[in-house]
Amino acid sequence: MTLTIGVDVGGTKVAAGVVDLAGEVVAQTRRDTPADDVAKTRDVIVEAVAELVAAHQVEAVGIGAAGWIDASRSTVLFAPNIAWRDEPLRDYVSEAVGLPVIVENDANAAAWAEFRFGAARHADDSMIMFTIGTGVGGAIVFGGELVRGAHGIAAELGHMLSVPEGHLCGCGRHGCLEQYASGNALVRFARAGARQEPRRAAALLDLASGDAEEITGPMVTAAAKEGDPVSREAFAQIGHWLGIALADMVQILDPQILVVGGGVVEAGDLLLGPTQQSYVDALAQRGRIAVADLVPAQMGNAAGVVGAGDLARRR
Repeated sequence: MTLTIGVDVGGTKVAAGVVDLAGEVVAQTRRDTPADDVAKTRDVIVEAVAELVAAHQVEAVGIGAAGWIDASRSTVLFAPNIAWRDEPLRDYVSEAVGLPVIVENDANAAAWAEFRFGAARHADDSMIMFTIGTGVGGAIVFGGELVRGAHGIAAELGHMLSVPEGHLCGCGRHGCLEQYASGNALVRFARAGARQEPRRAAALLDLASGDAEEITGPMVTAAAKEGDPVSREAFAQIGHWLGIALADMVQILDPQILVVGGGVVEAGDLLLGPTQQSYVDALAQRGRIAVADLVPAQMGNAAGVVGAGDLARRR
């Protein structure tokens, strides 16, 4: 059996697993990420890989990391939540563990898992995926391959323009989709609604001890599931902007399928319902012309590990 290791490096944890040809994780380990210490983060990755290599015969390692990865899939150019700047991660880990290594953007790795084994496994050519978490990530598969771009940083879909001169984004621009369709946007919309109409947000404010500024994403989801109007409207707002962005991508690239993943998708139809409606409304002028179906991701928390491992196999 051909085995590889996939590593999913986030701002708080490093998850690693042994991945087989069918995309199954047959062994796994996890460690905390010392995100403010470059050397310690590298060493944690090496430790996790070494633990799995000691018990399994593997052929290669794939690392998925949140950030901009160069076109050669060797260097982390910039990571927003880890102190990596021009970090030669591939060579460091490869030398330490004695195996071939590739480094990939984490959203690309998760999307690849969905394309090969998850929600888009029946597509043979193309897929676009948006990941809705604290921010908004994305990935594009065309011709059966990830689209990385000339410099390795393609498909930053969260930084498409949604609202000219809108909210300031962490990337330095104003009005990016990430400011209107992310987990952070959900909380901002909910807090604003609770301040403006506290009676309609009674269930949500109860969870936040009456203080709108203490509202969190899980609180919004919990209150929305109980029917809280302001919480449901917050989901409707991020779904509205996400649906428009999905429609824009369809008009540009016409993929076979659209996948929405990330932590916020665990809210189910609270997000996917208004997203689907906005998507359909935005494409109303297309009439009877076929367009991509919109589906939720299926791989869950395993996506990053599985995708990175499979990409290492195809290096």
